Amino acid sequence: MSSVNIPTSDLSDLFQAVQFGPYKLSNRVVMAPLTRSRAQKGDIPSAMAAEYYRQRASAGLIIAEATQISPQGKGYAFTPGIYNRAQVEAWKLVTEAVHKDGGCIFLQLWHVGRISHPSLQIDNALPVAPSAIKPEGQAFTEAGFVPFVTPRALELSEIAGIVAQYRQAAQYALDAGFDGVEIHAANGYLLDQFLRDGTNQRNDIYGGTLENRTRLLLEVTAAVVSVWGAERVGIRLSPISPANDIADSDPETLFSYVVQQLNAFDLLYLHLIEGVTGGPRQVEGGFDLQHLRKLFNGLYIANNGYDRELAISARQQGLADLIAFGRPFIANPDLVARLKLDAPLNPLDNDTLYGGGAKGYIDYPFLDQ
Repeated sequence: MSSVNIPTSDLSDLFQAVQFGPYKLSNRVVMAPLTRSRAQKGDIPSAMAAEYYRQRASAGLIIAEATQISPQGKGYAFTPGIYNRAQVEAWKLVTEAVHKDGGCIFLQLWHVGRISHPSLQIDNALPVAPSAIKPEGQAFTEAGFVPFVTPRALELSEIAGIVAQYRQAAQYALDAGFDGVEIHAANGYLLDQFLRDGTNQRNDIYGGTLENRTRLLLEVTAAVVSVWGAERVGIRLSPISPANDIADSDPETLFSYVVQQLNAFDLLYLHLIEGVTGGPRQVEGGFDLQHLRKLFNGLYIANNGYDRELAISARQQGLADLIAFGRPFIANPDLVARLKLDAPLNPLDNDTLYGGGAKGYIDYPFLDQ
């Protein structure tokens, strides 16, 4: 992270309280959803998860790691679910711990679609997708990294069931004590796959035109809003990121349409990955994402490669309402305090990002340590 020596008194309002739908957040710093692959058997969040999130409760908002809405929605080893009561009870420990320390926490609802592998599916079934198009890359399984396979195209009759799974997962998130939910429609996962003409070659009501390719996302949004109300629902998009071998011939037209259609719901926020997920902010042939921010009626959370200087500048220029930080939150549970003080950051241990135990998860030191 780069730093800039700006006295705290002269900062933008990044570290000041902000109204966020029905909630008043302590600051505008968001902990982005971060897959850590530490769930237990049965896709149940580990007992350590409560401490991990509690340590980071000083974030204005925590968006908990991507969480599969069904066994079919799983694409990575050791990731948590939100599709049964045992998972709900484990997540309750997380939300209670965060709330006890004054934090606000949303859950990200996830179906990976084709970004999976039969070994991660029930009965070694093929992963599902809008169309039977194999992605480039590898899946992270319990046996290590293995090549992706060609998925099975969803039957038209199956799609209503997936919408119902999103609705049930939203209800379970409510039961688990979360403050809201984020619909994961980014990074080349199922909802993103339906949006893009590079992965959606259907010839039914879910393929072809912009209206048809957007249909599933809007049905899922309606289902989730029916549980939570729009004031506690956000959505994540990554319009110009090629993550997970995703592509579209005209992303600016597509996502302008998507955002305009989402406005009918009056969602709380749009969480946008600016550039390549986990990579460059500038994309060759990309477009100005502020266009989408201006189209959207709700709050705008900016994400990707932000450091202290860039975040303060974005607020001072009015380019975002809140700023999401990802990997810096892994190694710095007290990231908000460090950013405010312009203090040094702990280095990230890349060897403990995914899987494992407490090391690299709940043992990173605080400033006062």
